[in-house]
Amino acid sequence: MDVSDRRALPGLSYPEEYLKRLADELAVKFAGIFGIETVERYVLESYAALLRASRVKAHVATRTIRFATDRLTALAQAKGMIARAGHEVLFVCEQNAGRSQMAAVLTASLSGGAVHVRSAGSMPSRELNPAVIAVMAELGLNMEQEFPKPLTDDVVQAADVVITMGCGDACPIYPGKQYQDWDLTDPDGLSIEGVRIIRDDIVTRVRALLARLEVIEAV
Repeated sequence: MDVSDRRALPGLSYPEEYLKRLADELAVKFAGIFGIETVERYVLESYAALLRASRVKAHVATRTIRFATDRLTALAQAKGMIARAGHEVLFVCEQNAGRSQMAAVLTASLSGGAVHVRSAGSMPSRELNPAVIAVMAELGLNMEQEFPKPLTDDVVQAADVVITMGCGDACPIYPGKQYQDWDLTDPDGLSIEGVRIIRDDIVTRVRALLARLEVIEAV
């Protein structure tokens, strides 16, 4: 059944035209891995989840593309259909607007991309904390394209290491994974100086994590 035939499936409706195009594109990308029904469900679920939390609807389109693609990739990794290139680390906090976002970007940077990272929130905020963006920019790290994402089961299953930050009870537990909880202050409402202290604490913790994973820091 080709893509045009699949469009005839009963009961399927797209609130936005770009979602139909995205489902078609991802159906091709994940051909032989997932059926069209799975792809369509992930696209529509991802769109609905981001729409609820988004302050600016114009951002939802590009974010849905990234979120749905990443979730399908995570599901394929969890099922062994796509090989992992290295360690997969998931950072989870409540809002996914500060701590977990900083940890993810710092891990990717300090590992030189050797560690693949994801982040999520148990109750995601609408946008990233501006102070977090500012203190990361001080290190030359651009977070302007990052956005809060809800915690989903697929990204937990795909991870080798799951690090929570005060929301461990919201994260599913699967055997064979490393779980850690980092006791970090929530940067929400803090001054730039306070957020900078949290950032530096995360840098120290990320370096210790990379050492445990036997990943050499990028120069």
